[in-house]
Amino acid sequence: MTTGSQGQPPFRAEVIGSLLRPRALKEAGRAHREGRLSAAEYAVCLDGEIARVIARQEEIGLEVVTDGEFGRSSWFGFFFEGLDGFRLAPSRFKFKDAEGRAFEWPTCVAEKRIARRAPISLAEFRRASRHARRAVVKATVPAPSAFHFFRLSEAVDASAYPDVARYFDDLVAIYRTEVAELAQAGCRYLQLDEVPVAMLCDADVRRQAVAEGGAPEALLDTYLGLIGRILADRPAGMTAGMHLCRGNFRSRWMASGGYEPVADRLFNDTPVDVFFLEFDSARAGDFRPLRFVPRGKHVVLGLVSSKTAELESQDTLLRRIEDAARFCPLDRLSLSAQCGFASVAGGNALGEEQQWAKLDLIVKTAGRVWGR
Repeated sequence: MTTGSQGQPPFRAEVIGSLLRPRALKEAGRAHREGRLSAAEYAVCLDGEIARVIARQEEIGLEVVTDGEFGRSSWFGFFFEGLDGFRLAPSRFKFKDAEGRAFEWPTCVAEKRIARRAPISLAEFRRASRHARRAVVKATVPAPSAFHFFRLSEAVDASAYPDVARYFDDLVAIYRTEVAELAQAGCRYLQLDEVPVAMLCDADVRRQAVAEGGAPEALLDTYLGLIGRILADRPAGMTAGMHLCRGNFRSRWMASGGYEPVADRLFNDTPVDVFFLEFDSARAGDFRPLRFVPRGKHVVLGLVSSKTAELESQDTLLRRIEDAARFCPLDRLSLSAQCGFASVAGGNALGEEQQWAKLDLIVKTAGRVWGR
């Protein structure tokens, strides 16, 4: 595939997805929930803030933009909220912070046959497309593994699906419909946000998965297989990417460990064109696993942290890109933040201007490495 060229995804400077919700939007959301602002009035505010951040992304020089995921409760929750058949239950895996504290969070469990009520991602894409003037709009959706891994053997009630394979069949059908609708609407850049496969890089997570009834290699088979089925009929003009993250909740994470345990199968068996890889800290390991990336696949290096306020040194970024190029050719590399800035509405531990400074740094650094 052609990569890094003007107008063609993936781009040398990339945005992952979520952006910090501005104060005006948070206040409007609170007023709407409390009955002080109508749904129509909230929609006007939401549309205006999306238009503003798309314009800001284009002003910085990004050739790809997102709507900041402003209309979502979280990177994952918005999707199952658009489906019937789920209830909430605690995830088996917890978030951690730098002080070693653990944080529980709720995930979904299929308690009935799942079904889509209406298009889930389509309205977001259409709205963002109305506001983008020059840049390509990227659509982002959670990878299907998120609907299983966080509770493993208890992710699906046996009363709803005596055979979990039928559950996966229904999930694939829902995703295929979503992808077809996005393609019909003109989407040519789709990103699947993948957390469980990245978590399987962590030896402790792998041991916990076994204890919860999941064999890591079999899980990898299942999750990559689901993506293959979902993308089987995507149009030739749609670039598909996979973003890998070890968890991102208010600057916290769920796992650590380099990509080595999954790298060969991940890079060679996943039917996507580009991998967005978290590489902002020692928790993500070194660049050696990039030696498995085959010809024709592109890698976006997530070297800039979306979890911290400190602005990275451009010289350090340049050195790290050079290091990565020892294992994957420079012409198949790009640069991004390691994740979105607000995977949940609360956002990470930095301010909006710090967020924009990081995105500006990404664009300027990419320009120094690859030119315009």
